[in-house]
Amino acid sequence: MLKSVVHFFSKVVKTPSLRKKILVTAVVLVVFRLAGHIPASGIDKSSLAALFAGSPLLSLLDIFSGGTLANFSILALGLNPYINASIIFQLLGYVVPAIEELQKEGEYGQEKINQYTRLLTVPLAALQAFGMYALLKGQKVITTLDPLQLLALVITMTAGTIFAVWLGELISEYGFKDGISLLIFTGIVARLPVTLGQSASIFQSQDIFKIILFVVISVVVVGLVIFVSEAARQIPIHYAKRRTESGLGASSYLPLRLNQAGVIPIIFAVSLVLMPSMLGQFLANVPNAGVANFARTISTAFNPQSVIYNVIYFLLVFGFTYFYTAVVFNPEKVAENLQKGGGFIPGIRPGKETEKYLGHVLSRLTVVGGAFLGLVAVLPSLFQNSLGATNLAIGGTSVLILVSVALQLIREMEGELVMEKYGGFTK
Repeated sequence: MLKSVVHFFSKVVKTPSLRKKILVTAVVLVVFRLAGHIPASGIDKSSLAALFAGSPLLSLLDIFSGGTLANFSILALGLNPYINASIIFQLLGYVVPAIEELQKEGEYGQEKINQYTRLLTVPLAALQAFGMYALLKGQKVITTLDPLQLLALVITMTAGTIFAVWLGELISEYGFKDGISLLIFTGIVARLPVTLGQSASIFQSQDIFKIILFVVISVVVVGLVIFVSEAARQIPIHYAKRRTESGLGASSYLPLRLNQAGVIPIIFAVSLVLMPSMLGQFLANVPNAGVANFARTISTAFNPQSVIYNVIYFLLVFGFTYFYTAVVFNPEKVAENLQKGGGFIPGIRPGKETEKYLGHVLSRLTVVGGAFLGLVAVLPSLFQNSLGATNLAIGGTSVLILVSVALQLIREMEGELVMEKYGGFTK
C-alpha cells in the first residue's frame, strides 16, 4: 500500500499542471500563515492565553482560525464573516426570487452571488471585530481604546478577513478548488501539535486503558469518516442509441455519494452554533442586570460541552447536509440531461419519473450521510466525561474537516492525472 501511495504522489509531482497548482497553493498558504502571526495592538498576551485556556468556546474558535485568534493577529476573525455571508445568501435563495434566479444562471449567476457575498462580508467582519473587542475588553484582556484607535483596530481586522478571502480565491482560481476550505484545513493542521500535546498532558496521570480507548476511538472515527465520504450508490444508466461491438446498448453508472455535500455542512453548522455563545458573552457585560443574566444563561447553555449545544450542532449538520446536497445536485437537471443524451435508468421512465426516482434515492442517502456526519461531530463530547479530555469535543469537528478536505484534494489530483493522460493521446 505504501508503494502505491508513493507511486501516486510521484506521478503528481511529475505532472506539470499539478506541479503548478501545488506551487501556487503552497505559496499562498505560506503567506496566509505568515500574516496570521502579525499581531494587533493593545493586547495583554498572558491574560489572553489564560482566557483561551479556560474557555472551550474560544479554543474551538481558535482552531478554526488556525491559531490567529489566540495570538489576536490581523487575521483573528479568520473566514467566519465570509462563511456567515455565504450562509445568508444560500438561505436567501429560497425566499428572494431574484437571488434564486441568479443561482439558476450557472457560472454568471454564481459570480454575481460571490460578488454580493464579498460585499456583505465587510460589514459582518466589522461587526464581529467590534464584538470581539468588547468581549476581550470585558475580560480585561485588551486595554480601553479611544475612538480613533478602535476604528483602526476594526478596519485592520476587517481588512485581514478580506485578505484571507482573497487568498482563498487565489487558490481556487490558480491552485486547487475550494481554497476557503483549504485555508481552514491548513489552520486546523497548524494547531494539531498543540491540541495533541494538550491531550497527551491530560492522559499522563490516567491509566493505560483510557489511553488505548482514546486511540481506538480516534482510529475508528477516522476510518468511518473515510468510508462514508467514499461510499456511493451506483445508479445503472443504459443508452439505447449507443451500440457496443456486441450490438447491445452501452451502459454506465451514475454515482450518488452518501455524503454529496462534502465538508461545507460542517463549516456552516459550526459558524452558526457558535453565534449564541459569542453573543451571550458579549452581552454578559452590559449594565442591565436582566440582559446580563439572560446572556450568561445563553452562554452556559451553548457551551461546547452542553447537551443543548450538541443537539443543535447535530441538527444543524444534518439540516445543512440536506440543504447543500440540494444545491450541488439537481435531480431535475440530471434527468433532463440523461433524456437528451438518450440515457435511461432500467425500469424507470425518462423525464419526471427519473427525476422522482433520483430525488427519492438521494433523499434516503442524505438521511444516512447527514446523520453520520452529525453523530461524528458530537460523538467525541459523549466520551469526554469518561476519558477526562475536553479536547475530544474539538477533535470530532476537526477530523470531519481534515478528512473531507484531504479526500476532496486527492480526488481532484486523480481527476487531473486522468485528464493529463487523455490529453497526451490527443496531442
